[in-house]
Amino acid sequence: MSSSHFSLLQAAQDLAEEHTTCRALVETALERIADPQGEGARTFMAVHEEQARAQADALDALRHQGRAPSLVAGLPISVKDLFDETGCVTRAGSMVLDDAPSASMDAPAITRLKQAGLISMGRTTMTEFAFSGVGINPHFGTPANPWHRHERRIPGGSSSGAAISVSDGMVFVGIGSDTGGSCRIPAALTGLVGYKPTEGRISTQGTVPLSTTLDSVGSIGRTVGCCWAADSLMATGALHLPDAPSGLSGRTLRLGVLTTLVMDDMDETVSRTWENSLSRLAANGMLLEDCACPPVRDIPAANAKGGFPAAESLAWHQTLLETHTALYDPFVLNRILRGHEQSAVDYIALRAERARLIRRATEIMDHYDAIILPTVPIIAPRIAELDDSAHYAKVNLLLLRNTAIGNFLDRCAISLPANRPGDAPVGLMIMGRAHADATLFHIAAQIERILAR
Repeated sequence: MSSSHFSLLQAAQDLAEEHTTCRALVETALERIADPQGEGARTFMAVHEEQARAQADALDALRHQGRAPSLVAGLPISVKDLFDETGCVTRAGSMVLDDAPSASMDAPAITRLKQAGLISMGRTTMTEFAFSGVGINPHFGTPANPWHRHERRIPGGSSSGAAISVSDGMVFVGIGSDTGGSCRIPAALTGLVGYKPTEGRISTQGTVPLSTTLDSVGSIGRTVGCCWAADSLMATGALHLPDAPSGLSGRTLRLGVLTTLVMDDMDETVSRTWENSLSRLAANGMLLEDCACPPVRDIPAANAKGGFPAAESLAWHQTLLETHTALYDPFVLNRILRGHEQSAVDYIALRAERARLIRRATEIMDHYDAIILPTVPIIAPRIAELDDSAHYAKVNLLLLRNTAIGNFLDRCAISLPANRPGDAPVGLMIMGRAHADATLFHIAAQIERILAR
């Protein structure tokens, strides 16, 4: 197996043991991105070809001298197009920002990754302005899901290119954002791991915002360890291998199986995979208890006027809308314009309602080590099925429904692949307590081992 199909930490070990080189890994990544039969052209909006080669050579030299800046130095990653990178125009998957000036510095989260020696292979495509869970981009193309690729199914969004860059072995980790599920949805639909940290854990400075209230910086990888490594570096700037998630030994995990709202409208494949996953967890010593949480059912009503993303994105886009309206994806434009439905009183009331629902949900959910639920209630539909705007809107709401709970209630959350090999990808989501990210990674690693058996 080539190193590009290993996890980030496995590849780091390969480098440390001199089984490969940074330059070899970068060349493999570039070959996959450039493959005319592959999805590279729809996955990357820009490729840092020469910079990546130069950085790989420099890091190989440092490794040879025993001076690598971290254990993951020299490994390829991808960066979602809403993060600033020095010298690049941050387009956020849109044509609206084509004439914006190039960034003068990297976003802080990206700076920390690069300081650790991770190599950005380029900028991945996304739903325009991150405003959809579907992943379709009418301007720059939509990369197809790896499952039954000939059927051209959606990758999920908004971090669509981030997921495909990992699933297709172009990079080890895709850096994305997650405002309502934008890392976890594509991870679930493509058979990967997707992470959303507690709000505020990682700086969102240097990113194009969707919702300043809900935005978080996440990652997509092959394993829990991949996302843990990226999260640790972006949050703290450091990576301590002894802290790598391995499980909570000597403890019987008590998991709340969320039953409110999230089981509605599940398709047959997800339902069958979900029940099978619960059986496997119970058979391996997990204590599963149904968890009804009425505050969850109040979230859609709280967001009835578009929620935080509509109001906060409208505030950010207001000047651009005066001159560039015709350049927007019509579906995204409609969602931004919903911000007009909210008055200042509505917005303040929404903030108060969110705080109330967080308090009520915390009282219920914190009785458990973690809460589990299906990440997404359906498997990935075909891209062609979503030409109809009404159907697109319905599918989008369904894709976002379960994941958005974690953002609204400010809980850290991770999606793990739960399907058997060869079956349609289905995700199992684990939600942890706010600011308990380290604990959630350990719980996720324990569950990951069971689901992989």
